[in-house]
Amino acid sequence: MLTRMSEPRHSAALTLPPQTLTRLVRQWLAEDTPTFDPAGACVGLKTVEARLLCKTPNSVLAGSPFFTALFTEVGCTVEWIYQEGADIGPDAVTLTAVVRGPARCLLLGERPALNCLARASGIATRCSQLQQIVTAEGWHGEVAGTRKTTPGFRLVEKYAMLVGGVSMHRQDLSGMVMLKDNHVWASGSITQAVKATRSVCGFSSKIEVECCSAEEGREAASAGADIVMLDNFKPQELHAAAQSLKDDFPAVLIEASGGVTPENLAQFCSPHVDIISLGCITQGCPVVDFSLKVIH
Repeated sequence: MLTRMSEPRHSAALTLPPQTLTRLVRQWLAEDTPTFDPAGACVGLKTVEARLLCKTPNSVLAGSPFFTALFTEVGCTVEWIYQEGADIGPDAVTLTAVVRGPARCLLLGERPALNCLARASGIATRCSQLQQIVTAEGWHGEVAGTRKTTPGFRLVEKYAMLVGGVSMHRQDLSGMVMLKDNHVWASGSITQAVKATRSVCGFSSKIEVECCSAEEGREAASAGADIVMLDNFKPQELHAAAQSLKDDFPAVLIEASGGVTPENLAQFCSPHVDIISLGCITQGCPVVDFSLKVIH
């Protein structure tokens, strides 16, 4: 039985402002059809029904608000069989939703909608798998994404992380401050970089410093950094440095990053590490294969 998507089915969907969804889907539609749609002449305005099929077993469904908003914009309706955040079963092909509307309008929305759903579901699936790994280790911290996102598509990718059960990390440069090696080199020292940044960001932003050694981590914590990122540490080196920093600066959060993959993630879990961030959540992440087939 189909269930109409009349309200968000996952708490992450409640974070998406309606006006933002409308703005994005109009941009995507304009990008895909900037002038004429010649193929629309052969299908006309007759009402058709199309089945959304998932062809990647054991995937997590993410991106349905974008999918629905795209089709709403072109005058179609969507009925979802699976809810946002649901695990799509092991079958080779799974009916996921049904779209109805004028044929030419449905086909106008098809590719942008599938692009969003495929990308978001791929990221959510990977995030869910990563969360299962750290849960099995009994780790207390947060798996996090990075700012290594696709230009113009960040909102979708960050949203998919939420659906997949991990932290989005910072949204953009206007959010939490992250002082990387280039910032430190350009300003002269970690201490100077933290001091200068704190003078303008005030109490409302945390400051994180990327550190390549335990000594740099200690300088960052002493300078008042809220988060110390231990970057490109081997697991055993990471554990020792994190414990040492926590012993002397218990309020500082410790993030591990660099060289972390789904295959070695468990090795980075430590009671002294609060965050583990992975670029592979967005970079090189497989998409989920969806197709939309008009019933004839």
